[in-house]
Amino acid sequence: MNFYGQAESTARSILAAFQSGNLPAALAPIFIRRTDDCPCRKWSWGNQLIAALHGTSDARGFGQWLNVQRAPRKGSKAFHILAPVMKKIETTDASGRKVERLFPVAFKTTPVFRVEDTDGEALPVDTHTREFIDALPFLSVAKEWKIDVASYSGRAGSALGKYCVRKPLPGLNLPTERAIALGVENLATWAHELIHAADDQLGHLVEKGQALHSETVAEFGASILLECAGLQADSDLGGAYLYIQSYARAENKEPIAVALQVLNRTCEAVALVLDTAEKLKAATPAQQLLEFAQVA
Repeated sequence: MNFYGQAESTARSILAAFQSGNLPAALAPIFIRRTDDCPCRKWSWGNQLIAALHGTSDARGFGQWLNVQRAPRKGSKAFHILAPVMKKIETTDASGRKVERLFPVAFKTTPVFRVEDTDGEALPVDTHTREFIDALPFLSVAKEWKIDVASYSGRAGSALGKYCVRKPLPGLNLPTERAIALGVENLATWAHELIHAADDQLGHLVEKGQALHSETVAEFGASILLECAGLQADSDLGGAYLYIQSYARAENKEPIAVALQVLNRTCEAVALVLDTAEKLKAATPAQQLLEFAQVA
């Protein structure tokens, strides 16, 4: 890959910074707080994440769409979120009085439709979040790989972002769907999820769940990618080291040793992103010329 050498030299300098311990403080997460008034802003972060992974930032039930003078288009398909089944249970309060309270006793699935699959009256738009997504570096790479990028209202203690692969059911001749969902505005989180996607493109993302090596590749690779792009203020070396350290210590390993173990894999993922971005950039003038020729 054209950019492997650049990725490797940057990786070595980051490893030297890790070893020196002279690292900046980890960046505080800037949680996305969507301002458009729609019901899913009140969902659990898990349900908001499900919506984001279906490529939307606004999903509602059929009746909720009718309430805002919109309706799902004929043939559009719902996806499902989890809704609690509530039951009244009699308890005793601090004063000894018996009171009835609602408690969740089970969960059921509820069908909802994406705003992209509905027609009707216009809705308020959260321009700030949309502008953040549209301005993400290397967004064109995600689009080239047919990855949906969406956002959800993040909160402390929840996932800051997620790369997800949705494979079709066996026997269905459908493409595999991929998505990145962001709950924070930090570029480091975006780069982390994009490196996961690159690692997947290369066929290396085979571990189940949040495994040590795949998470090290994503976090280490995110810092390398942003440093290569000249975004040193966003590369979050301090946060990256702490993140890798937390996974390494859980397996009684040294974070720098783990980063060295996956150095080649990490640099390949970074190089793939940079190489794809460069090819897309180089292809743009030719594409414009082709379109001009077709018009002429």
